[in-house]
Amino acid sequence: MGRVLLVAGALATGASSSFAGGIERSAQSVAPLFETGKYAEFSFGNVGPDVSGNLAGVFNSDNMLGSYNTFSFGYKQPLGDKFDVALILDQPIGADVDYPAGAFYPLAGTTAELDSMALTGLVRYKMPSNFSVYGGVRLESVEGTVDIRTRPPVGPIPVSYSLQTDRDYQVGYVIGVAWEKPEIAARVALTYNSAITHSLEMSESSTVTPSLVTQQDVEIPQSVNLEFQTGIAADTLLFGSIRWVDWTAFVIDPPIYNAVYPPRPLVSYQSDRVTYNLGIGRKFNDIWSGAVVLSHEASSGDITGNLGPTDGFTSIGLAATYTRDKLKITGGLRYIDVGGATTTLGAQFKDNSAIGAGFRIAYGF
Repeated sequence: MGRVLLVAGALATGASSSFAGGIERSAQSVAPLFETGKYAEFSFGNVGPDVSGNLAGVFNSDNMLGSYNTFSFGYKQPLGDKFDVALILDQPIGADVDYPAGAFYPLAGTTAELDSMALTGLVRYKMPSNFSVYGGVRLESVEGTVDIRTRPPVGPIPVSYSLQTDRDYQVGYVIGVAWEKPEIAARVALTYNSAITHSLEMSESSTVTPSLVTQQDVEIPQSVNLEFQTGIAADTLLFGSIRWVDWTAFVIDPPIYNAVYPPRPLVSYQSDRVTYNLGIGRKFNDIWSGAVVLSHEASSGDITGNLGPTDGFTSIGLAATYTRDKLKITGGLRYIDVGGATTTLGAQFKDNSAIGAGFRIAYGF
């Protein structure tokens, strides 16, 4: 029962992505590792943001975040009575910035894309007293492109700037510990994900400087996940998570950009972030179950960059799962109230939102 409800809850929370940390696309959950027997799942989500701002009461950006898709895949298999192994494929971070070219805004025509992919291999060892330890390695790739167009009042003349990185592959690690009490569907899992530092070749050009190719290190930050669940009544499950991410370690600061648009880096965060999820799942019968999830990330009040003018969020997600034998099909919807922000230009972004939708197909062997 608990696992069925968590499939619904996980989709409502994260399968359609989130605005956690501004660019987070996956909460790096290890939930597939705790499924019974052989298990596989595939998730797909789409998010449609509506994020716009105003500068000086005159310049309107219109919606500057493009809709995007996410997917993930997980496979788990037991190895005897004491060991389990799992593979998880997901997209840890991403960005799709698209300031409309026709808008009356000093960044009109600016675009940016950040893509990532990660494959995580995990091994779990079951110990006495319902404890277990697990760990593994994560192979991660990232690449990005940026095209910035500025015009007065940002500067006296229109300026164009472009950045292209190569795709870089690096390895990190995962370690964790869990405790379970199957009689009441209880589980607590604490997971540490290491930072992964990518050495990116950055090709820069602008209309006011010579082109330049440099090698720079960019750290995808470390994180800690606390995931928990417990039965609170017959066929009813309380579940949630607390996630901390060291976002202040994530900095992209290319030299040409720094020369053209001083003094702030292209991307940086002044504060780390903590994201909270809390949900209730209910099994209605042998076929249908559902869940509702509330999520919150507090606004920091920090000045944000112009490529990510959001600050925290609050959301509600709803999901329903159809079960037939060993097959589970889940659909979920999520409404996100995106936190307002003030950018380095002084633009005010407020009253913004996003809608996420997704599905998950899971099968136990």
